Amino acid sequence: MITYSIGMRTRFRGITVREGMLFEGPAGWAEWSPFLDYDDVTCVAWLRAAREAAFDGWPAAVRSVVPVNCTVPAVGPEAAREIVVKSGCRTAKVKVAEPGQRLADDMARVEAVRDALGPSGRVRIDANGAWSVDEAVAALKELGRFDLEYVEQPCASVEDLAAVRRRTDVLVAADESIRRAEDPLRVRELEAADIAVLKVQPIGGVRACLEIAERIGLPVVVSSALETSVGIAAGVALAAALPELPYACGLATVSLLQADVVTEPLVPVDGLLPVKRVVPDPSLVHADAATTAVWEARLDRVDELKGSAE
Repeated sequence: MITYSIGMRTRFRGITVREGMLFEGPAGWAEWSPFLDYDDVTCVAWLRAAREAAFDGWPAAVRSVVPVNCTVPAVGPEAAREIVVKSGCRTAKVKVAEPGQRLADDMARVEAVRDALGPSGRVRIDANGAWSVDEAVAALKELGRFDLEYVEQPCASVEDLAAVRRRTDVLVAADESIRRAEDPLRVRELEAADIAVLKVQPIGGVRACLEIAERIGLPVVVSSALETSVGIAAGVALAAALPELPYACGLATVSLLQADVVTEPLVPVDGLLPVKRVVPDPSLVHADAATTAVWEARLDRVDELKGSAE
């Protein structure tokens, strides 16, 4: 059992340090890294995913590589352009609706990304549920000029997603409305999205995601939960096992970390990630005693909850 603590290159999802645990089972290495603001009950699904990776392994792959997008945080236009150019990806996901920023900031960032990709590249945006319905519709009217592939989670609730979808021509993708919902299939029932964004750890594993994908009946984009390469490998395994993969996946996020736990990080080459297992190098994994103690206590609590729920 190894605890890691790695700095972020840019503040992302409100954090500047990413932490988690790695452990090995008969099937290989697994990552358990629920965000620190998540309660223990929420973390149970994350632990199911890690146990699957370590002890059960993953379903057979139907492809050997997975196309991915680069991720552009809420940075200025010059930094956004640089991220896209360095990535080598032909699809970019751009964070918008950042607290403290304005629509003008989003416009400048998305415009810089569009210029960097050229007309043939694909640009998608992610609001993380920050807009109201009217704000989303107004923002998409302006941002739509950059030929958006889709908008991810423009509003927080499924009902609001459905309302936005009825009022815009931009495709709508559901993320939090699936992975953090008591009933992830409500998105289908309300016709609230055109695309389902699935993340392995929050949903409880590769097989749990495959089951939702089959039942929800929407095209799937597999995205990361900001993991190290060990966790990213699970997302790649899901993308590799899906019968169809019409969109690039949001799995090229290792570059957001200042370091990694493996000697050969899972980073894209020409916009593609290989489908493979990875093994951490203990010399690259660092966390102080206090951080390790917090994570070990957290794991004990969540493991007990998981056992009582099964």
